[in-house]
Amino acid sequence: MTEQQSGFKPSLGLTDATMIVAGSMIGSGIFIVSADMLKDLGSSGWLLAAWIITGFMTLTAALSYGELSGMFPAAGGQYVYLKEAYNPLVGFLYGWSFFSVIQTGTIAAVAVGFAKFAGYLIPALVWEDANCINLWGWKIQNAQLAGMALVILLTWINTRGIQTGKFIQTIFTSTKLIAMLALILAGFWMFNTDIWNANWTDPWNMHNLRPEAAGTDYTMGLAMGAMAAAMVGSIFSSDAWNNVTFIAGEIRNPRKNIGLSLFLGTLIVTLIYVLMNVIYLGTVPIQELAFAKDNRVALSASEAIFKGAGTLVIAVLIMVSTFGCNNGLILAGARVYYSMSKDGLFFRQAGELNKNAVPAWALWIQCLMASALCLSGKYGDLLDMVSFVVVIFYILTIAGVFILRRKRPDIERPYRTFGYPLLPAIYILMGGTFCILLIIYKPEYTWPGLIISLIGLPLYFLAINRKKA
Repeated sequence: MTEQQSGFKPSLGLTDATMIVAGSMIGSGIFIVSADMLKDLGSSGWLLAAWIITGFMTLTAALSYGELSGMFPAAGGQYVYLKEAYNPLVGFLYGWSFFSVIQTGTIAAVAVGFAKFAGYLIPALVWEDANCINLWGWKIQNAQLAGMALVILLTWINTRGIQTGKFIQTIFTSTKLIAMLALILAGFWMFNTDIWNANWTDPWNMHNLRPEAAGTDYTMGLAMGAMAAAMVGSIFSSDAWNNVTFIAGEIRNPRKNIGLSLFLGTLIVTLIYVLMNVIYLGTVPIQELAFAKDNRVALSASEAIFKGAGTLVIAVLIMVSTFGCNNGLILAGARVYYSMSKDGLFFRQAGELNKNAVPAWALWIQCLMASALCLSGKYGDLLDMVSFVVVIFYILTIAGVFILRRKRPDIERPYRTFGYPLLPAIYILMGGTFCILLIIYKPEYTWPGLIISLIGLPLYFLAINRKKA
């Protein structure tokens, strides 16, 4: 019988935690999403503004989470904060959404993204009919199978203990940060002032570049809706920064190190993301960026910088990036199911640790769900649809800072939110505006995510009844 451990081993320091923040954030999004953002915004100024606004929101949220992590330095992170600030039902709805699509869908999307870019090195992984298996009329691409294999491999690695996962995370995150900085420096070296000046000829004229509405100027309301739609891409690319809070039980001095790692990690990634977009705009004309093949804006920029070798450079960089990102997502995600299980709201086995002091069963159930999404091919659609729900939960969590200051004034707060109450209030206002605009102008981004979350209501009461029984 597998020996069970009574608790997590706190073995991660500040550097490890910062690598998890940065590594979980940087996947494939930054290399792709600016194309669709440009189609909605049509100008260089508004593209950079969208990334800067997203970065500000992410940093502001991270500062608020620092206070919460100091108050509740336990495995489960955001799930625990919502449960403590509101009630177990709100925490469960987050945990259910997290398991059903937020975390598992991201894992699937990043894994298949890895496989797609590996197609530049392995032709059998190129996304086309010749490279698929036809199973009872259901076409499964080789890249989907390769993505699933990556999820299984990283899950197995993380069942071997936190030290193994930590080693993978540190190596791959360090490598991709250095590689991205090298790409940025090379981009500035090859900076084309003619292209830059052309891209900034009319930087604040927001208009639609999509063929069906090319050149359409926006009214004020439509412009705000277009900005919200564009920011779905930048918010998706900047998400998962809170993953470090899920592994609080394995971080040394969590009351201090979680908040600090959140700030450092999000700051580093925000600066890199803005600089990457500056490089895009300084090497490739806007029209080419907006309509880059398969939205691969980084590939267009890399080919402009490195010429013939550009494709290989960016393919390897994205493979390193997505590999490290998925390791962080897989490592952290299982700790949420562990905490839910301890509360009697998830499978009992998910609350057990193996001989390596990690929740192996929770890791494998997460692997099963992510693998199913890999094979379904619907993870991309689901992620677009849950951006709204993700921000709703961020708003609720940050509002929890206000609630807990009134509800639990006596609890120890080693760190207090910088800029309180102004900065958290600004995030709530900006996040709320983003969600309202999506409801009005892009309802397809809102109702599916809400349905997924609300499916958790009957599941919660079933779990409560089972717990009572």
